[in-house]
Amino acid sequence: MKRLLALYPYVAPVVLAPLSYWLWLRTYAGNHHLVVIAWGLPVLWAYIVPGVGTNILKVWEFDTRLRLGRFRPHHGFVFGSATATLAWLSHHTPAQDLGDAFRNALVLASVLGFWNLLYDIKALEVGLLRVYNQPCADGQPASVVALDYAPWFFAGFGGVYGFAISLAEMNAERLLNWPVSIAWLLLSLLCACCVPVAGYVLQSRRRYGHSGTRPIHQRTSK
Repeated sequence: MKRLLALYPYVAPVVLAPLSYWLWLRTYAGNHHLVVIAWGLPVLWAYIVPGVGTNILKVWEFDTRLRLGRFRPHHGFVFGSATATLAWLSHHTPAQDLGDAFRNALVLASVLGFWNLLYDIKALEVGLLRVYNQPCADGQPASVVALDYAPWFFAGFGGVYGFAISLAEMNAERLLNWPVSIAWLLLSLLCACCVPVAGYVLQSRRRYGHSGTRPIHQRTSK
C-alpha cells in the first residue's frame, strides 16, 4: 500500500491532468472559459491551502522525495487533477437553477469529503503525510486525526466548488471573455479558501480552545 501511495502522486497527474481537462472540454462543448473554472479551481486551491498549511503554518507535512520545504511542488496537479476527474464523474447536466446548484454542491461535498478522507487516513497510516493537530498530539489513531480536519477542508471545498461551477454554468453567456471568467475563477477561489478554513478554525476553537493553525507536538491543556 505504501508503494502504491508513493507512486500515485507522480503517475496520476500525468494521466488525469490532461484527461480531466479534455473531459470537461467535451462536456462544455469546447468552452474553455467554463473549463478553466471547473479544472483550474481545484488545482489552484491545492497549491494555496496546503502550501500555507505546510510551509507557513507547519501543521501538515508531506514525507516524499520531491519536496519544497514540507510541500510537494506538484501537489496542485495531484489533488486538482483527481478532484476535477471526480467532479466530472459526479456531474450530470449543466445547472439550470439554484436547486441544481445546491444539489451539485451537496454531491461534490459528499464525494470529495469521502474519498479524500479515505486517502488521508491511509497516507497518515503509512507515513506519507504528517498532521500536527490536537488529536495527533493526544495520541489518537489516523482516522481521528484525519476526521479533525478532512470534513471541513475536503467536503467544505467540495461544496464551494460544486456551487461555483454550477453558477458558472448558469451564467455561461456572461463568461465568454477571459477577464470575466478569470475574475469568476479568482472569486470562487477566494470563497473556496475562506469557507473551509473559517469552519475549521471555529470547530477547533470550540473543541480545543485554540485555532488549530499552529503545530501541536504534545498534549496541551485548554
